[in-house]
Amino acid sequence: MDPSALLDLAVRLGREAREAILAVRRAGFVVERKGDASPVTAADRLAEGIITEGLRVTGLPVIAEEAAEAGALPEAGSRFWLVDPLDGTKEFAAGLDEWCACIALVEGGRATLGVLAGPGRLYAGIVGEGAWAEDGDGPRRAIRSRVPPAEGLTVLASRSHHSETRHAEFVAAHRVARVVPMGSALKYGVLAEGGADVVPRLGGRTMEWDTAAGQAVLEAAGGVMLDAAGGALRYGKPGFQNRGYIAWGQPPA
Repeated sequence: MDPSALLDLAVRLGREAREAILAVRRAGFVVERKGDASPVTAADRLAEGIITEGLRVTGLPVIAEEAAEAGALPEAGSRFWLVDPLDGTKEFAAGLDEWCACIALVEGGRATLGVLAGPGRLYAGIVGEGAWAEDGDGPRRAIRSRVPPAEGLTVLASRSHHSETRHAEFVAAHRVARVVPMGSALKYGVLAEGGADVVPRLGGRTMEWDTAAGQAVLEAAGGVMLDAAGGALRYGKPGFQNRGYIAWGQPPA
């Protein structure tokens, strides 16, 4: 399958997963706790099943959050899928619409294709070919990240995970117009469409499935996601873990 066909498949599966998540919300659900005390629901598991089963047609390994955390990690190789079936479970459980299904293709350590399917909106892109968004049942629209405005940066801050000290240091070191809290990888879609300028995640651990789809969409729209050393955030690292990064719509000159 060529990149366009792979993206079409990921978009379809993202939509199906989103509808399943919404169905669980309508029916009601129980919030459980995993070994690391993070929340999980029936929606996470149902969406993961839909996505991973649908991706099998590609013949590529699938690294998906719930299966990986249960010890089911296939050999990734140089080309594989990364899936977070419900990023923003805390927000979902709290009744907020800041959650999304994340599907990304990784090739040679880079996220090259991604889909973020959230309630009422979907972002998709192929690095080097462009990104687009759709709102509800509306038409697709091409998106592009923006140059930071003269009045200062709009910073999207993790609603529940940022380090107060390091976040404050970042804000103090830059010309910032406002800081907006937002949950889940939908933040990277907002950056990609020019609705904000930067997402700093400077401390703590994240997993690769938390960032890969967002990075692909963002970079397809002209942005960049950098690791703690200032290089491109890469994938297939030991344990599939990230250690700090900054996502920029357009880095300041």
